[in-house]
Formats: sequence, structure tokens, C-alpha cells
Amino acid sequence: MTTLLVAEHDDGGLKETTARALAATLELGDDVHLLVAGKDCTPAADAAARLVGVAKVLHADADHLAHQLAEPLAALVVSLAGSFDALIAPATTFGKNLMPRVAALLDVAQVSDITRVVAPDTFERPIYAGNAIETVHTTDAKQVITVRCSAFRPVSEGEQAALIETIAVPAPADALSSFVSAEIPELERPELTAARVIISGGRAFQSAENFGKYLEPVADKLGAAIGASRAAVDAGYAANDLQVGQTGKVVAPDLYIACGISGAIQHLAGMKDSKVIVAINKDPEAPIFQVADYGLVGDVFEILPQLEKAL
Repeated sequence: MTTLLVAEHDDGGLKETTARALAATLELGDDVHLLVAGKDCTPAADAAARLVGVAKVLHADADHLAHQLAEPLAALVVSLAGSFDALIAPATTFGKNLMPRVAALLDVAQVSDITRVVAPDTFERPIYAGNAIETVHTTDAKQVITVRCSAFRPVSEGEQAALIETIAVPAPADALSSFVSAEIPELERPELTAARVIISGGRAFQSAENFGKYLEPVADKLGAAIGASRAAVDAGYAANDLQVGQTGKVVAPDLYIACGISGAIQHLAGMKDSKVIVAINKDPEAPIFQVADYGLVGDVFEILPQLEKAL
């Protein structure tokens, strides 16, 4: 079975989501090709070639692929589809924007957000905010799949690089969309989806000032990323890109510390696959304690300074 994995990258390098999606892709078949498409994306292609299990890297470089807009990128993927049994991408904002267009152009049903490969045509995926696992069997000749990256360990780099093949890129069609601007915050801490340790805050912090004042010192001591519940984001305590949950980012760090978060089902859907979960909440009946490995009942304003001091 030959599969094509569409790499997520920033031209200068691969995102870790690509290495995680590759782990799932390798379970479908032995022959995996990795598509790196963009503008001046040779460093990303070189990094892709070093990943273990990649048979070939398809390098597509063109001006109209500079910002990886969904329309031209989908046209490129569809033009390559004839040589592959399955087309795969991470179930990130990037993949969710791209792959439904690919599936529609190929007139097949997409299998979304898989967490396990049962067989080359059978997969598991969470439904009902992760409260049930659905087994999906596809009969389409051409499979279009997105991978929940938090469910797979990233593939490591090997000593021998795969072949990099520069491919022709279809001429751009009439533009349905155009790039205007990108506002990318500069992170002083690890990115949420790649962090080994995450400390998140909820509505209990009462203000944006408190959110930073109490969480940041502990995060600095732990080398952790900072996350937030939807309630904290909606209240303006934290930026949208810090939201963890069903409508935010799905994470699975080695350690997740939930501070002042009650544990609504939407939030649990985004973090309950974490290896170790620690909950700090003054309500002993908070739902977060049902999924926590360690729970501490108390006020975050008292406990977090003590935790920082102990660290």
C-alpha cells in the first residue's frame, strides 16, 4: 500500500505534527512518500528526508504555494493522488483546512481524526467529545485521512536520508483566496501541541493579570507551555491560541497541570490523553478530579506560589 503524507511545515523546518502523523501512516503500508510543498522550503524537505520510514520526499516549490493556501495545495495533492492508495495529513488547522477539499475533489468520504489504525482500511476515532470510540471501515478506493497527532509518538530521525525528488507543480487556477497577512505570536515557551509539560488555567484566576502572575513563574520553573480553558479565553484572561479543548488544541503531554479548571467535557476532550494529570481546584466535587492522577483541593492563589517556591 502506497501512501502520501502531506507535511506541515513553516518552510524553514518541519512541525512535530508531521513526525507524529508519519507514525500513523507507517502502520498503513511500507511505502510512504512525504510531500513538502511551499516556497523556499528546501530545509523542510531535507528534514523530512531524515525521518525514519520515509521512502521518498516529493519537493514542490512554487510562488503560489508560499503560504500553503488550501486551494492551490489541494490541487497539487489531487494531481498526485493517482499514484497513491491513501492521502494523509495531520488533523491540525492545516490539515482540517486542506484535506476536506481533497476528499471533495476526489469524491470520496474523509476519515477524520484517527487515533488508531486497526487495518489498512479500518480506523478508530473519538466521537461525542471523546466519550466514545468509533470504528470506521472505508470502502473507498482512495482513502483521505487526518490523524490526531496526540495519539501517536513522533517518528525519530535516522542516519540515512531518503531520496528527495523535485516535482512539477500545476499552474495556479483562478484564485479563490489570497494571502493578506499572518499574525504569529513569538513564543517564549514551548508550543502547546509539542510541549512535554503544560500548565493550564481556568476562570478561577479572575483576571488576565492574575493569570500571568500566578501561572508564569511555575511554567518557567518547569519549562512548561501555558494553556487555558475556554472559559478563561472567553473572559479575556488568555489568548485564543492557548485554548485547550474540543474547540481549541488537543494535547497529550507527559505532564498536564490543570489549575482552577472545573473539567467541562469540552476541556477534557482536549487533554485527557495526557500521561499524568494533576488538578488543583478548591471544589472537591469538580469533574476534573475524575480524570486526574493527582488532585489537590485548595485555592490556586495560595497553592501556586507554594509550588513555585518548592520547585
